[in-house]
Amino acid sequence: MRPAGEVRRALLRAAQELATPERAPTLREMAHRAQVGLKAARETVAHMRRGGTLCIARTRKVPYRNRPVAEYVPRGEALEVGPDRHALHSLLCSWPTAPAV
Repeated sequence: MRPAGEVRRALLRAAQELATPERAPTLREMAHRAQVGLKAARETVAHMRRGGTLCIARTRKVPYRNRPVAEYVPRGEALEVGPDRHALHSLLCSWPTAPAV
């Protein structure tokens, strides 16, 4: 297996640094922190989600978009948000995804 590239490592580090119990980073916030372009970040985060490195913790309303955006956390990162939220987060991160068609 190939080692993780610079963009992937930078985005993962940004996700780890920005995640707090109350709030996790959006794709745009991770790209800004990692100093990576939005297109590269969008593609890399999609691969990281598919591979299980990142998962969506929740969604949040932001001023620059009409629909809520996803907040990402590294898989295995425990968010200290209460027992039922942590259980839900663990369940969602471990849920098998359907293969892409």
